[in-house]
Amino acid sequence: MTIDYTWWKDASIYQIWPASYKDSNGDGIGDIPGIISELDYIKDLGVDIIWLSPMYKSPMEDMGYDISDYEDINPDFGTLQDMQDLIDGCHTRGLKIICDLVVNHTSSEHEWFKESRSSLDSPKRDWYIWKKPKYDAEGNRQPPNNWMSYFSGSAWEYDETTGEYYLRLFAKGQPDLNWENEECRKAIYDSALKFWLDRGVDGFRIDVAGFYSKDQSFGDAPIFFKDQIYQPSKSLTSNGPRIHEFHKEMTREVISKYDVMTVGEMCHWNKEEALKYVGASRKEMNMMFIFDLVELGCENSDRFLYSHWNLLDFKNAVQNQSDFIKGSDAWSTVFIENHDQPRCVTRFGNDKKHHAASAKLLAMLQTTLTGTLFIYQGQEIGMTNLPKSWSIEEYKDVYTTNYYKEFVKKYENEPDFEDKKSKLMDVINLVARDHSRSPVQWSAARYGGFSTVEPWTQVNDNYPEINVKLQQHNPDSVLRFYQQSLKLRKQYKDLFIYGSFEILDYDNEKVFTYVKESGSDVLPKAYVVLNFSGDKVEFTPLIKGDFKLVSSNVMESEFEQSSLSPFEGRIYIVE
Repeated sequence: MTIDYTWWKDASIYQIWPASYKDSNGDGIGDIPGIISELDYIKDLGVDIIWLSPMYKSPMEDMGYDISDYEDINPDFGTLQDMQDLIDGCHTRGLKIICDLVVNHTSSEHEWFKESRSSLDSPKRDWYIWKKPKYDAEGNRQPPNNWMSYFSGSAWEYDETTGEYYLRLFAKGQPDLNWENEECRKAIYDSALKFWLDRGVDGFRIDVAGFYSKDQSFGDAPIFFKDQIYQPSKSLTSNGPRIHEFHKEMTREVISKYDVMTVGEMCHWNKEEALKYVGASRKEMNMMFIFDLVELGCENSDRFLYSHWNLLDFKNAVQNQSDFIKGSDAWSTVFIENHDQPRCVTRFGNDKKHHAASAKLLAMLQTTLTGTLFIYQGQEIGMTNLPKSWSIEEYKDVYTTNYYKEFVKKYENEPDFEDKKSKLMDVINLVARDHSRSPVQWSAARYGGFSTVEPWTQVNDNYPEINVKLQQHNPDSVLRFYQQSLKLRKQYKDLFIYGSFEILDYDNEKVFTYVKESGSDVLPKAYVVLNFSGDKVEFTPLIKGDFKLVSSNVMESEFEQSSLSPFEGRIYIVE
């Protein structure tokens, strides 16, 4: 088998959320100079690429995903020169850097939108999606259709200036750009892509990459929630009629002219539709994120409609991710955390009784799966979800806070409201986006060494026990284990990065065992066994061969050949 070794396929990528990484100037907000100060730490971790979440100028209604100027930096984060220093600092160390490409929408503070909303005959009126109101039988003004915002309520916002609604699938201050307008698309390419590629950025993570093409009928969405006015509009606002045309044009006109990578945020798609975006011959995107694993137990249209998962569900999600590229010319991604997801050690491990073991277990899983690996800041030290004692007032994320307000409005007069609210808070405490956005815990100093003043959002209470400084000096720490696991991934990259994947114990509800193979009769196999339970279980190899242990998350003195301790994992090379 001939393997196509490409730099972005081999890579391990480290995502940074600027506001929460490191504060260099004592204002309580992470910034670009703070990131620069830790580039050697990132390099020593063993990753190859930094993915920087939005650092652009923004009013921060949605934490930077509402961009008011693609060609400038949010003053809280630094300056254009700081950003250039970060790009150059990465390259000096042999690292690459990719940025978020957010071009489904801008901020309502962007000059394009200010001009668009100024009058009905503005030259940029058609750069956004405007529609006239509807009126009900009583003459009350209503939105143009029943589309629901992904952040709750209507997806349409009324604008008094011109008496029309603009589409905003997300927050009020995030009007959707009109990709049907060619002049608008060209401006996007120049301002959001070329500007940064010419400054040395090595690619993009493309935000909501399936949303640019909307069904131009703008009809009502099908009724999914019978007790709600506004309905999920995915069938009309994503994977639209011109979406592949737009991606091909963006690649042809801009991306193909640089040696860069792209990865799309695509959420949930069936395999046939997904491959249209990332098949190599399609020339659209290099790869995409598949959300089956990270959103396990969550309803696709509403993450706070949550049910529990078991290990069989978990195996199915990993299998779907691994099967994605079979029989195709596509490439895959591996991830279990990002800025929109809770902490994996809380979600899929045991962050209380078996914190270090389960954090390392998840590292073993991630570093042995096929595809480009993405690690999120703090994951490498096993950062956990925020305390369950947090009240809703302590959450910052617009998605969570809007959802909670709508929930209260809907149920506050019902007799079982307090019980429903308590159950919702349990789910928020488990899957809200805020959990990944708390400041990185650098040391046991006040505020976790993130800042010298109170941060923009609270540091997790457990920073004295879980922090970088403590783990850097502990050879048995989660951080050291990640460093070792990333080295092992590269050492056996034909198996781990490029190899096939086969689950051996699908029906086992406690242990996850799989084999990785390179497709060569000459090379050995990798045998991975992971105990996802808090119980001690028997260990008997499920295949024959000469087993050489290359990684274990328990100390040698505690290792028992014939059994696995709680959350113990092992990686063998089998001849």
